[in-house]
Amino acid sequence: MSRRVRIASVNVNGIRAATRKGMLEWLDAADIDVMALQEVRATEEELRTALPGWEIVNDEALSKGRAGVAVASRMPSVEVRRVLGPEPLDSAGRWIEADFDIDGERLIVVSAYVHTGEAETPKQDAKWAFLDAMEKRMPQLAAASPLALVMGDLNVGHRELDIRNWKGNVKKAGFLPRERAYFDRFFGAAGADVTGADGSVGTGLGWVDVGRRYHGDVDGPYTWWSMRGRAFDNDSGWRIDYHLATPALGDRVTEYRVVRAPSWDTRWSDHAPVIADYAIGR
Repeated sequence: MSRRVRIASVNVNGIRAATRKGMLEWLDAADIDVMALQEVRATEEELRTALPGWEIVNDEALSKGRAGVAVASRMPSVEVRRVLGPEPLDSAGRWIEADFDIDGERLIVVSAYVHTGEAETPKQDAKWAFLDAMEKRMPQLAAASPLALVMGDLNVGHRELDIRNWKGNVKKAGFLPRERAYFDRFFGAAGADVTGADGSVGTGLGWVDVGRRYHGDVDGPYTWWSMRGRAFDNDSGWRIDYHLATPALGDRVTEYRVVRAPSWDTRWSDHAPVIADYAIGR
């Protein structure tokens, strides 16, 4: 008999700051089973102090106070991996895989934090390398378990629907045609030739964009808003936080939502939590 497993992803913009601003009060009411965190900017000890009572696995960035990913859960993981690709890939603090045995089924959960990038600079080169490694790793995850989930701040708006001001960003990192082409392949029919936003042709991986499938072809709902100006108040945002699910897991979604704060001053991060309920277990 399957049961509901509620899984969330959120870029916390610093776990210690987030908990000071109200994240713990939100968690008390959210009833979450597994949570992928990005940009935690903390050590394992600091994470455990910030999130008492949670099982936590994490990967710290090499530079203190930057990046950092984690998976927090109400149940222990059975296996953890922290390597995305071969050195010198810049993935420290940006990729962690945790496996869970849930009522006889293996669930693979990934917390990913893709580089922000900057067009035509070494920062963008690091982003290309990371996206290349993701594209190679995702089929391996799907082969390891039919129930795999890659979540996080992926720092790419896939379609025009995903950015309020998309026309002003077509030449900027986060909405470059080449970046969007990766997502065309991620979500393209498995094994099919997929023409990307940049005109390139590659092989579809068949994964499911849970948010887009659930909401359909509507603007957003956005998951990140700039701290500058009145972006939040005007809902001038970007949808860059995702649940990417294998087809079998995508078919088990029973609910999905972006938890937008009621007002600018009640936010505890510049990103909104993205939550989905999945039916898991034999």
